[in-house]
Amino acid sequence: MPPSTSEPTLRNRNTLLILVAALAAIAGLLVAAFLRAPDLPAIGSGTLLQAPRALPAFALLDENAQPFTNQNLQGHWTLIFPGFTYCPDVCPTTLGLLKNVEAQLGAKAQGLQVVLFSVDPERDTPEALNRYVRFFSPRFKAATTAEPALKAFAQALGIAYVKVPGETSIDGADSYTMDHSAALVLVNPRGELAGYFTPPLSADALVRDLGRVMEQAS
Repeated sequence: MPPSTSEPTLRNRNTLLILVAALAAIAGLLVAAFLRAPDLPAIGSGTLLQAPRALPAFALLDENAQPFTNQNLQGHWTLIFPGFTYCPDVCPTTLGLLKNVEAQLGAKAQGLQVVLFSVDPERDTPEALNRYVRFFSPRFKAATTAEPALKAFAQALGIAYVKVPGETSIDGADSYTMDHSAALVLVNPRGELAGYFTPPLSADALVRDLGRVMEQAS
């Protein structure tokens, strides 16, 4: 049966809603944190929370089918990127950019962890996630979990996502994609939400800003 003519409108509406929700979530965190202001390095590619926020307890599964919890965010800086392995453009482009960031950081990259947070647990098994992130870097990690824990962790990070039905079928199953936030979430070595790097992302800008953040915190 041909797709309904209302599907493009529905997709545009879903995309608009997810962008609005993501911006609202991030704005709320920034406003709440602005009341306490320690000295922060000046960065141009995002915003640092002036009062980092503790993350609630969470339990995800990583690319090696091992638990990924708050403990995995301790002792190093972490960049969390929401995405999924079936993503046709934004996700591979961003992970490719982060590969360049890792290379340009040199020795400093040892203090940074990059994590793909999959918003598509139906398809992104540990095996699929392992193959996907290893293509970009052997040091990159990935993690996901089923609903409702997925939504709870996403909300704690200020991430929004929505499942968008597809127009075709694959092996008798309905296809779909995931619309999601594209910002990078920065977590400090205490496992606290520390800020966001927002599109358009630049490898040079990220290297410069991450270097400043990591140097001042050391």
